[in-house]
Amino acid sequence: MALADIGLIGLAVMGENLILNMESKGFTVACFNRTVSKVDDFINGRAKGKNIIGAHSVEELVASLKRPHKIMLMVKAGQAVDDFIEKLIPCLEPGDIIIDGGNSHFPDTTRRTQYLESKGLLYIGTGVSGGEEGALTGPSMMPGGSPAAWPHVKDIFQKICAHTDAGEPCCDWVGENGAGHFVKMVHNGIEYGDMQLICETYDMMKAIGLSNAEMHKVFSDWYEGELNSYLIEITRDILAYKNEEGQAVVDLILDTAGQKGTGKWTAIAALDAGMPLTLIGEAVFARCLSAIKEERVAASKVLKGVVSKFDGDKAKLIDDLRQALYAAKIVSYAQGYQLMMAAAKEYGWKLNYGGIALMWRGGCIIRSRFLGKIKEAFDKDPELKNLLLDPFFKDVMDRSQAAWRNVAITAIKIGVPMPCITSALSYFDGYRAERLPANLLQAQRDYFGAHTYERVDKPRGEFFHTNWTGHGGSTTANTYMA
Repeated sequence: MALADIGLIGLAVMGENLILNMESKGFTVACFNRTVSKVDDFINGRAKGKNIIGAHSVEELVASLKRPHKIMLMVKAGQAVDDFIEKLIPCLEPGDIIIDGGNSHFPDTTRRTQYLESKGLLYIGTGVSGGEEGALTGPSMMPGGSPAAWPHVKDIFQKICAHTDAGEPCCDWVGENGAGHFVKMVHNGIEYGDMQLICETYDMMKAIGLSNAEMHKVFSDWYEGELNSYLIEITRDILAYKNEEGQAVVDLILDTAGQKGTGKWTAIAALDAGMPLTLIGEAVFARCLSAIKEERVAASKVLKGVVSKFDGDKAKLIDDLRQALYAAKIVSYAQGYQLMMAAAKEYGWKLNYGGIALMWRGGCIIRSRFLGKIKEAFDKDPELKNLLLDPFFKDVMDRSQAAWRNVAITAIKIGVPMPCITSALSYFDGYRAERLPANLLQAQRDYFGAHTYERVDKPRGEFFHTNWTGHGGSTTANTYMA
């Protein structure tokens, strides 16, 4: 029997679909699952007649592979990954490769890379985006870890991933240790932001009286323009979908959102790095607020808003919403890229920012026409500090501002919560401000805690303290940066 090119552990829907994808591209794949009966079910079912080998133990799996052995884990993030690593180590030889294709937290990937390299093995942590359909037909893949492993898996990964219209693979090497999973984490954080921005737009349309059919038409029109994206596409389709009784399914769904943690990880990483990811943070908190449904229902009976009824031009507001959504989306990506830049500096990664936009151009949940503009921006200026400073995006901001501000004002007046669209506008106004009120904040900190401050008429890095009360003394606290 011919040896397999790669092995995969974990026969849930993502694992099965990746195996079928690999086999369809000419690779022989071996598979194993902890519940061994699933192996037989898969081999006798979806995999029947294909170049797929079923294994009933880890040892049998490794024995069925070409050298260097390459094993991909598609198991639940966390302890399950570590457990399988420990099962595999005794069966492997120096130079063999373990790949984690789950949504692992990047510090875990950094730890595992160092651990396996200390044993003479190689490790890849790769973000895989696109859901079950993407896994089968072509996902976006973001691999990082041991650089020496990449040449051995590059051909497989770049054949099974999505490709742009120009034929470019939506997969390339991201960087060492946890870089791949970090970029996937930021991708997911941006996904949280994109989804919440669309939901806020939908909520505003609903508040001014648009029907599902009318909203379906709006999103259909938007999909044909600059907002063309997978998430706009599925929102269009969701708004038109009816069950067998003719009911709109979206109206039957309880308004409590779930989350798996990657958006929260992005917000925490931003806080750790001192990066203002305000929009993604608000998207995470919006899900948290939605989750306290019973409390909100009780509060709705007690707390009444002093709000106005919308009596303006609906067509104009809908076009303003389009522009506000696009501008806020740009802010979300600008913030995500700033976080990646901060992480690259901290961890010594050489991230290709235009290449990351290309990886997200197809296959993944946030795929959109817009990402091509991000790649162009970084191709023109690899040292670009913020997407908002690129001429294309600056022009969008200039053109969208009046509409964006009108949407924010209208939302406040009629009582529609828009945490992401409004926080994006506040970030934009803060980022373009030559002066912010942090001088008063520093005075407050110095007053109560002797934390010191810098002065506008002195060089940066020189710190001062004022004895505000006359009896505080001259002792100061250490100055530190979060």
